[in-house]
Amino acid sequence: MKIFAEPVEAAERLEELISLAQRDDEVIICREGVPIAVLTAVREDSDLSSDRLLGLMAEGRPAADRQTSNHDEFYDENGPPK
Repeated sequence: MKIFAEPVEAAERLEELISLAQRDDEVIICREGVPIAVLTAVREDSDLSSDRLLGLMAEGRPAADRQTSNHDEFYDENGPPK
């Protein structure tokens, strides 16, 4: 079964959506009706040890000299956008 959820709804129902993904339902996160992410379960028999998983995650990160997590570009003198 395909399950579609907006990000806010997905955040509120994360535990339920994880359970649905584990039973092989397709969980698709959409923003304004446009798919942006798919939630899938990691199978026990897959080759995703914690070291391998961390390595895969690191591949998508920017170089250390450009990496930032403070997101200052989203804030102005009045605080975060509404």
